Amino acid sequence: MKILVTGGTGFIGRWVVKKLLQDQHQVWVLDNLSNSQISNIAEFKQNPDLKGFIKGDIKDSKLLSEIFNNHRFDLCYHLAASINVQDSIDDPKTTFDNDTIGTFNLLEQCRTHFVKMVLMSTCMVYDCAVSKNGISEKDPIKPASPYAGSKIAAENLVLSYYYAYDLPTVVVRPFNTYGPLQKTGGEGGVVAIFINNKLDGKPLNIYGDGTQTRDLLYVEDCADFVVAAGYSKNADGHIINAGTGRDISINDLALLIAGDRSTIRHIEHIHPQSEIQKLLCDYSKAKRLLNWEPKISLEEGINKTEQWIKSNKMNSKG
Repeated sequence: MKILVTGGTGFIGRWVVKKLLQDQHQVWVLDNLSNSQISNIAEFKQNPDLKGFIKGDIKDSKLLSEIFNNHRFDLCYHLAASINVQDSIDDPKTTFDNDTIGTFNLLEQCRTHFVKMVLMSTCMVYDCAVSKNGISEKDPIKPASPYAGSKIAAENLVLSYYYAYDLPTVVVRPFNTYGPLQKTGGEGGVVAIFINNKLDGKPLNIYGDGTQTRDLLYVEDCADFVVAAGYSKNADGHIINAGTGRDISINDLALLIAGDRSTIRHIEHIHPQSEIQKLLCDYSKAKRLLNWEPKISLEEGINKTEQWIKSNKMNSKG
């Protein structure tokens, strides 16, 4: 197939591109590089199936029109987005413009050219898990940040095109994804930040009391899930979760990574109003529709991530 990946140089996008190339599709990447770098896809530049990198923005309707007119895409994986919760609270317009308006612009091209879209959404749209089985797609949503609100608006737009125009669309909601190539600074994920701080001999700072839990999904499992949603007709018109079905408190995660309680600090939460106390995924729908389930355990994933961060530090010193 001919496939467009927006946000394809980003953390998850890069792994989606890798999987698509392994499956021998022709891939184009569109990214404005505002939150990523082109070096994330450098290892694929000799692959003849990586047809092009386009530096551009999904808010640019003229550019999108040119791209879709020039290439007969079969499928669009839409991962380009503003993803930082605190940034969305400080500056809601930027997040709304990127995550909702940008999605609309892309949808219009997909409608015009009849291209299936897979929208990358987030578990942050949910309220707290109450069932021991975790959060299913039928559980209530709660837009506790402009980021979550913008993603919910984008989800509804994407599904409306399925119902109004019979356009094949899928909304995917992966839970907290981590792994190699994730940023280790302020915009990174908790696993990468904790590992990086441990390796640098810095304290592991936990927002709030640390009892909040996360269902942590290894990035290659996440990419396999996202890609599968695009391949499957069964997924069309659906919202689908992906996670591991296991949650861990941030306190326990810090201890698992640090191995030393004395290096763990609790600090004041920067956005307690947008915190979700318990995130645990019920991924039974993904298993039923896509025959997908996670392969990498948390312990194995943390080890793989730590090895990558270590080697990255050695390379940067070298």
